[in-house]
Amino acid sequence: MQTRKLGFTDLHLTTVGLGTWAIGGGDWYWGWGPQDYKESVDTIHRALDLGINWMDSAAAYGLGRSEELIAKAIRGRRDEVIIATKCGLVWDENDRTADVTPRLKAAGVRREAEDSLRRLNVEMIDLYQIHWPTPEEDIEEGWGVIADLVKEGKVRYAGVSNFNVEQLKRIQPIHPVASLQPEYSMLKRGAENELLAYCAANDIGVIAYSPLRSGILTDGFGLERLATMSDDDWRQRDADFQEPSASVNVAFVEKLRRIARREKRPLSHLAIAWVLARPEVTAAIVGARRPSQIESSAPAADWQLSAELMAEIESLLAERETKLVEAGVEAPESLR
Repeated sequence: MQTRKLGFTDLHLTTVGLGTWAIGGGDWYWGWGPQDYKESVDTIHRALDLGINWMDSAAAYGLGRSEELIAKAIRGRRDEVIIATKCGLVWDENDRTADVTPRLKAAGVRREAEDSLRRLNVEMIDLYQIHWPTPEEDIEEGWGVIADLVKEGKVRYAGVSNFNVEQLKRIQPIHPVASLQPEYSMLKRGAENELLAYCAANDIGVIAYSPLRSGILTDGFGLERLATMSDDDWRQRDADFQEPSASVNVAFVEKLRRIARREKRPLSHLAIAWVLARPEVTAAIVGARRPSQIESSAPAADWQLSAELMAEIESLLAERETKLVEAGVEAPESLR
């Protein structure tokens, strides 16, 4: 599997990495429904066996459980994996169903880092990231603590997730930003407006998350899947999974699926390869809950789409935007 250098760092990431949000389970506000934790560990093992050399987590995923499962899975294999995790979202230990709370005060960020080191059972986190730039007035304070953690040898490189250009400019003088993690997919293209260009100009690596748009850009997506989605699946609250957008997305995915079939590939490959076609993108996070899912997605890492194929996809995307506007969606997700 090919690798790309992450910004100014000496980290070389496989172009596909394992996302561990879903494997943390469904018994919390942003969960994905019930999860077999043995399958979670097996999924991590399979990713490593396939040659994937990094995985992304967060303290909040499963309210700590995702990091604990990573620790269990990589026991004896630490040298095979680059670990990225995130801070800045805290939770009520007495109420797992309540929403998480953004917090970037110095003491809290340091405590989160120590907790993540303990849960992951590592001495150093390879890439430690602020999850969300909220509360916005505290981003410099939180970033300053992460800079200290780098000096202390507890963090190798520091990155951020979901920051805009102005926020990146605010924290760069405090400590160099190694990477940005924006949401980026065919259906979420806001990063193209200025973020990708800024990162390229400033040697900041780009790790795209949700290239499959939380499962929409897969062969399993359709009206039947929507109807059987678990009540504790956070996607029930997402506009792209609700009408009128859902029906437009189903029709778009079916047309995209025909292209994938013609190319003798699963739809997920098309979606991931489309993201990786951007030269500014270092790698894409691909979530998986079962070994079979990461087995299916991993080969997309080495597929380079032709200019003709990219143009064909662009035409379908333009058609989807028109359909969404006609359906009354004022600001389609892909334009935000």
